[in-house]
Amino acid sequence: MNENKPGDSQNLACVFCRKNDDCPNKYGEKKTKEKWNLTVHYYCLLMSSGIWQRGKEEEGVYGFLIEDIRKEVNRASKLKCCVCKKNGASIGCVAPRCKRSYHFPCGLQRECIFQFTGNFASFCWNHRPVQIITSNNYRESLPCTICLEFIEPIPSYNILRSPCCKNAWFHRDCLQVQAINAGVFFFRCTICSNSDIFQKEMLRMGIHIPEKDASWELEENAYQELLQHHERCDVRRCRCKEGRDYNAPDSKWEIKRCQCCGSSGTHLACSSLRSWEQNWECLECRSIIYNSGEFQKAKKHVLPNSNNVGITDCLLEESSPKLPRQSPGSQSKDLLRQGSKFRRNVSTLLIELGFQIKKKTKRLYINKANIWTSALDAFRNRNFNPSYAIEVAYVIENDNFGSEHPGSKQEFLSLLMQHLENSSLFEGSLSKNLSLNSQALKENLYYEAGKMLAISLVHGGPSPGFFSKTLFNCLVYGPENTQPILDDVSDFDVAQIIIRINTATTVADLKSVINECYNYLELIGCLRLITTLSDKYMLVKDILVYHVIQRVQAPFESFKQGLKTLGVLEKIQAYPEAFCSILCHKPESLSAKILSDLFTVHTLPDVKALGFWNSYLQAVEDGKSTTTMEDILIFATGCSSIPPAGFKPTPSIECLHVDFPVGNKCNNCLAIPVTNTYKEFQENMDFTIRNTLKLEKEESSHYIGH
Repeated sequence: MNENKPGDSQNLACVFCRKNDDCPNKYGEKKTKEKWNLTVHYYCLLMSSGIWQRGKEEEGVYGFLIEDIRKEVNRASKLKCCVCKKNGASIGCVAPRCKRSYHFPCGLQRECIFQFTGNFASFCWNHRPVQIITSNNYRESLPCTICLEFIEPIPSYNILRSPCCKNAWFHRDCLQVQAINAGVFFFRCTICSNSDIFQKEMLRMGIHIPEKDASWELEENAYQELLQHHERCDVRRCRCKEGRDYNAPDSKWEIKRCQCCGSSGTHLACSSLRSWEQNWECLECRSIIYNSGEFQKAKKHVLPNSNNVGITDCLLEESSPKLPRQSPGSQSKDLLRQGSKFRRNVSTLLIELGFQIKKKTKRLYINKANIWTSALDAFRNRNFNPSYAIEVAYVIENDNFGSEHPGSKQEFLSLLMQHLENSSLFEGSLSKNLSLNSQALKENLYYEAGKMLAISLVHGGPSPGFFSKTLFNCLVYGPENTQPILDDVSDFDVAQIIIRINTATTVADLKSVINECYNYLELIGCLRLITTLSDKYMLVKDILVYHVIQRVQAPFESFKQGLKTLGVLEKIQAYPEAFCSILCHKPESLSAKILSDLFTVHTLPDVKALGFWNSYLQAVEDGKSTTTMEDILIFATGCSSIPPAGFKPTPSIECLHVDFPVGNKCNNCLAIPVTNTYKEFQENMDFTIRNTLKLEKEESSHYIGH
């Protein structure tokens, strides 16, 4: 398009403005026609008041005929610019009775408005259109949404506001560059992506939007880099000895890319991924996924019957009136499909929830001698916000000096989860369901329990691990789609009634049992007409549903509301398979390898002491020590297991010239002693850990379980 020749410098000045500047963003493309000894800026030509485009696009200069251009130059030579006072002012203000004329660059200098649409009108500095803002609620500077530099949010020639987004402000120069690069097809509001309203207003305010494709679409091989796969481990701590760029397919050192952006990667081992099929997202994408708020609640499914031999195997199914009846096999396949759809790592999900936690810190004053009451007081405080970062300070009851000392947040949450597991709010031995405690219901303690569980999960505390499958299914799929089993019944008398009904071998035996339990069955509304022996299965089902679900409906609803804190319940319902592993099952047993990988070396270690540490871990695992793996973790962090969201900060080890180990639970740091022999090292470790934990258990034994 450009026919300029470097040697023809005498012809490079625009015939209208007499400037030889070549700045497409300001003056448009500079075009030279050597045949007619003519050079012109596109905008100078386009905005001149006495010329029209009479030719086709390929004729003359962009459709402006050469003879018309010469006539316009001749006309403008008689007009003096009101800015620079020189002749050649081809552009005039369109306002009635305004006699001002100016060159295009001079008009820009005096902040005139040139509209690149319609009749291509121009307006002088006194008659230019302005943006009317009815009220200005912005007292502080706001960033230009293109360059992000702060500007005063006051409409002016150089500062424009989006017509469709009230909080979107721009530099005029930024908008013009954006419009030239994006073209008419991609130029839009940077906030809401509106193009029609946005472009109309920008054209009115003098932004030129060329009718062309975006510059990035026209660039050759513009997307070539997208064909290259990211092959680098980007996690904060890469464990591969061969380096971050090492990629060994079909091994734990194979690099897995983020499934969302594909521009970050991790070795499978560095993110504890067990296989290539397991999903992984980088931290940036996890944040975007959470903040988008597009979590979908899992659909309700009729669960297959539990495998409780002799009781639930023979219970009849009742199909939903809105859905076609399905066989148990097809239901199982539906659940498997649902599970695979939402299969994600639970630690990743909890980290996503953790993005809600603000930098603002709330200090909780906790009395370890009465963990439940002090936790209730702290969480019920009107200034407490679950999204604030938690800081724990331990206080002593009836201490006249008001002394306090820093506490471990994870230790506090661990003690709180222990109390909840053994509290009267739940019933059962290992797998627990909600109990019916009228006083607790009156004091709204079930809500508080759900809230505490949610806070523990999001803030890096331990998982409960004691939910029964029935309680979990009620939370995820709804009580109406859950069938309890005999193991859910903790009341011995009720369990005996169910067993007697289920083991009846004749109709007479069955009726006899019902007569003996008549008052109880009538009270709970489970009396039914018995005509055949198979009626016992429906009767057992009714008793189980009443005792495990309907009886505790009020506590369940309250507990469920508390569990919605920080969006935890919604996350559980969206990803049931992931959360079932931490809500219904205890963490896996610790091993020497797990602890060795968990603790990082915080300072330059003493080689001998570090060797003693690894030998000590192996001895503990082999049962050659009086302590356990859990004892070591509690001593260093206050937790007996690794929280689902991981430790923060990461547990570390340092070697100190001390006689006995020191555990700093606030920083998850373990200082190990430097000794001459391994025997001395083990004895010192065993003695300190055993006696420290024994003392702590004695102090807390009177309140755990109350």
